[in-house]
Amino acid sequence: MTVSEPLDFTTYFNVINNQLTSTSQTRHGVNPANTQPNPPVPVSTQDDLDKAVKSARAAFKSWSKTSFDERRKALLAWADAIDANADGFAKTLTMEQGKPLTQATVEVGLTGIWTRGLSSIEIKGNVIEETDDRKVIQRYTPMGVVGAIVPWNYPVLLAVGKIVSAVYTGNTVIVKPSPFTPYCDLKLVELATRFFPPGVVQCLSGDDSLGPMVTEHPGIDKISFTGSIITGKRVMASCARTLKRVTLELGGNDPAIICEDVDIDTIIPKIGNLSYLCSSQICMMIKRLYVHEKIYDEFLDKLVTFVKTLKVGEGTESDVFFGPVQNEMQFKKAKDLFSSITTENLKAALGGSIESSPGYFIHPTIIDNPPELSRVVQEEAFAPILPIMKWSDEDDVVERANALETGLGSSVWSKDFERATRIADQLQSGSVWVNNHFDLLPTAPFGGHKQSGLGVEWGLTGLLGYCNSQTQWLKKSF
Repeated sequence: MTVSEPLDFTTYFNVINNQLTSTSQTRHGVNPANTQPNPPVPVSTQDDLDKAVKSARAAFKSWSKTSFDERRKALLAWADAIDANADGFAKTLTMEQGKPLTQATVEVGLTGIWTRGLSSIEIKGNVIEETDDRKVIQRYTPMGVVGAIVPWNYPVLLAVGKIVSAVYTGNTVIVKPSPFTPYCDLKLVELATRFFPPGVVQCLSGDDSLGPMVTEHPGIDKISFTGSIITGKRVMASCARTLKRVTLELGGNDPAIICEDVDIDTIIPKIGNLSYLCSSQICMMIKRLYVHEKIYDEFLDKLVTFVKTLKVGEGTESDVFFGPVQNEMQFKKAKDLFSSITTENLKAALGGSIESSPGYFIHPTIIDNPPELSRVVQEEAFAPILPIMKWSDEDDVVERANALETGLGSSVWSKDFERATRIADQLQSGSVWVNNHFDLLPTAPFGGHKQSGLGVEWGLTGLLGYCNSQTQWLKKSF
């Protein structure tokens, strides 16, 4: 297979030691738009994982000694190859995840930006003391084998972010995709075999039993996990048995505070998109909207009008904004949350029920001023249901925004930049935006406060999370 040969997106294999392998047992994901089966993928066993770990540990011995320039060169060549296969990746992503093809194309395109951005960051040691007699240095060394556990909502970009962070810092990595979305990740790593030595980048597809095998394996030194809070707690408990290093990027329930001085017509399209992108299946979407009471009625009416213009349908159809929810499990959770609209006597300004369809489709819903303790406010829906609440007092709305145990992102919207910044400074979340939401850069760290995570990904701080800190005491004479 030549470096420039296009990928075949019809068959899917594990990648162990740069070899494409399958297993005696296979399974398949489903297309969430029509629930039809996607192609078969391997169901990895403990033996498959052991082989991958053995290969990764062997490869680490030499890969950890390569220079940043060598690693960067391999990563950039891989990024170019992803770009060359972008059409196949985007179509496969829509097939397995359900997001519209336009949004899938954007996600695939971001992988190049993330690869080039992360690998441009310089990781330097610190000279703590230097005298005629000795030198004290803090340096950063690779950890070993990284287990990268990837979620189903952004399986391409989040896999690439973990792979780049691991291998650029001199580690080897074993990718474990979500059982719901294994296809693109298997192909990303199959493509990586053209640019990295055997054992450096590997991928194992599996069922629900594979994740615990990865987190418990004594030959894996670090886990990078993105997913739900409840699963993140299990990952952390499992990693504690071998004192693995761990980075957790977990769920959020992001508040957005809209002040009374905003230009409503200008921000409505932004708020609509930033609340419902990927059918609200993004951890740092706007999920609680606090609108000042002076503009509440007008804002609500115009938001409903705008959201009604957004098309619901299969991701392959033109002009679709809302694809299906990704899987049956999440669909059932959303249906249960929707039942609270009736049981709690909430008022739906838009939507409010789930229509029957061949796939996991949920039409956008807006809940008009529900009580703060209602389930639609307290719980992260991960589905297109948005509560909008009134506020009048600044201290009160900050307290309400900070009240939950999540703290991933939050935003403030106002023409008064000084006021917006003053409010933003009080918000308890890993990312805070003023007059926007969901801005991200590969060079800026991203993570959560409280139960929204542990550590950060991306940026220099994120890369250092894939390194051990080592202090060297270099005395020039006895």
